Amino acid sequence: MKVILKKKLGRRGRIGDQIIVKKGFARNYLFPRGEAVPATAANMAAFEEQRAELERVEAEQVTAAEARKATIEAAQLTIAMKAGDEGKLFGSVGAQDIVDAAAQAQVSIERSEVRMPDGPLRATGEHLVEIHIYEEINAQLPVTIVAD
Repeated sequence: MKVILKKKLGRRGRIGDQIIVKKGFARNYLFPRGEAVPATAANMAAFEEQRAELERVEAEQVTAAEARKATIEAAQLTIAMKAGDEGKLFGSVGAQDIVDAAAQAQVSIERSEVRMPDGPLRATGEHLVEIHIYEEINAQLPVTIVAD
């Protein structure tokens, strides 16, 4: 099924691109979320009228994400945990711990934005945690874990 994208859809395409997707994906995911419309002549004409507005909204979201990235990267989180003599933690620092520490530092982060591909942090020291903000915009949040 051929559709016109109203939003950037990951690696599949940008606003205004006409892509071919499976019918179920279009009906069950793209259409209900307002991310695409069927590629008919009437929808193409209507989309061209809305294109400037959609691109403006997308640009505003990217600008806001870049500003948020600068705020997150400027923050320095310190988390105190019980640790052994060798610097190993009794427990671990996970995504929710990072969100809680960021809230105390008045940095707004959602738990779903925290990316920890190597799992929770289990040692004292300085770590960089990736925060996924928007589409392809990620921030590196410096987190220092100290022994309590």
